Amino acid sequence: MNRILYNVTCSVTPDIENEWYEWMLKQHIPAVMRTGMFADFRICRIHEFEENGVTYAIQYTATNMDDFNEYMSRHAPKLQHEHQSKYGEGVVAFRTILEILHEGSISFPGVSAN
Repeated sequence: MNRILYNVTCSVTPDIENEWYEWMLKQHIPAVMRTGMFADFRICRIHEFEENGVTYAIQYTATNMDDFNEYMSRHAPKLQHEHQSKYGEGVVAFRTILEILHEGSISFPGVSAN
């Protein structure tokens, strides 16, 4: 069974960006990770298409679709409601579910990845 990448893209208005980012790091993401449904997470800044705000991609990796589905049914509604209640229209979010079919890296002789 393949791993699942759950991507949440958030466009954040500049006036709340710093507060939102700190809250995500200290409150929201730790709450998501405490569910035990994800193995890891990452926060990425998207540097294109920033007309009305700053855009981030928050990515969580589930080891399988069963864990992801359990997260969505048991935990996501409460966590998403907390986020929406706190930031309302200051953050526009959309979610994408990706199945990881293959991962890896390519190394070339004489070339360091660092």
